[in-house]
Formats: sequence, structure tokens, C-alpha cells
Amino acid sequence: MQSAQLGETRRWTRGRALRAAAAGGAAVGGGMLLGRRLDTRAGAAPTAAGDEEILGFFLQLEQVQDGLYRAAQRSGHLSGALQDFVRTVQPQEAEHVEFLTSRAGRRARARPRSDFSDAVRSEETFHRAAIELEELTLAAYIGQGANLTRATVADVAKLVSVEARQAAWLRDLAGEDPAPRAADPPQKPDDVLAALRQRSYIL
Repeated sequence: MQSAQLGETRRWTRGRALRAAAAGGAAVGGGMLLGRRLDTRAGAAPTAAGDEEILGFFLQLEQVQDGLYRAAQRSGHLSGALQDFVRTVQPQEAEHVEFLTSRAGRRARARPRSDFSDAVRSEETFHRAAIELEELTLAAYIGQGANLTRATVADVAKLVSVEARQAAWLRDLAGEDPAPRAADPPQKPDDVLAALRQRSYIL
């Protein structure tokens, strides 16, 4: 996968979404790179083994995102700008899954079982679910970014900037502020995984 493909968003259809997404990407990407250590290993130097563990966690999140967008496409409930969004973003998430699978080593796991039936029962429920999942994924990236080695942070930053643009695009389509905060809050892995299980995204 080419690095340029990870850093770009294709088929933007709304000028406002593009401008807002750029602002959101810059804010979140910067927050990740400058973040403090936020888990129980605070103070420990990043290691290659730690990278694999964290990348395996990120892989699960990207697998869930890819699964949600595939389920939404199969549902037949999408139309207009939201359908354009999914058609654009799902291939990006598939590329993220491929990239993280190649980098997570022994921590790469098979795609988790998921039940997206509630999330895709209508266009409205999908839209809200997608916003929540994108923002949850960003919070996970921000929370763990500072625990990665320098070289891995540089690679992962290419993914997180795209995730930020996706979240901003979704919020704009919902008529919400696409960049509501100057800096997004982090979340710990256990909290993120608990939220995914609560929503049946990981069974």
C-alpha cells in the first residue's frame, strides 16, 4: 500500500466538509503526536513488542469500522451524500486493515465477530453509529500514540489523520460542528473495547 494512499481522501463531494476535515485532521494528528503516556506502562520506553500489541489493538478497531461500512452497504438503506461517504471510506478502512495486519506481527488477529443489525437498521441509526465509532477510534489512537516507537508513530499518524477527516465529514453531513474541540480526549484500550462489546461490535 502506498503511503500517499493512506494520507489522502478520495471523492470529496462537499467543499465545506473538506475544509472542516482538514482542520480536524490537523488537530487530532497533533494531539496524538504530542500526547502523554496514558496507560499503566507510563514511564516505560516504547518497544517493538509494545508496538505490535498496540497495532493489534488498532487493527481490531479498523476491522470493526470496515465491517460496519460493509454492513451499511449491504443494508440498502443508504442514499445521497451518506452513501457517497461510505463508498469512499470503506476502501480506505480496508487499506488500514491491510496495513495494520502487516505491521502487527503475532498480535494480528482474525476479524472479530460483530452484530451490526441495530446500527444499520436505518440511515439515521447508521449515521449516528458511524460518528460514534469514528470518534471512539480516534480516542483510542490518541490514547496510545505516545506509547509507540518513533518510527511507528510516523506510520500510524498517516492513518489517524484520515480517520479525523472521516469523522469530520460524518459530523458535517449530520449538520454538526465538524471540529467541535481544539483537542480530542483519549480513551484507554479497556474502555474502548468495553464500548465496542456493549454495542455488539465485538461479540
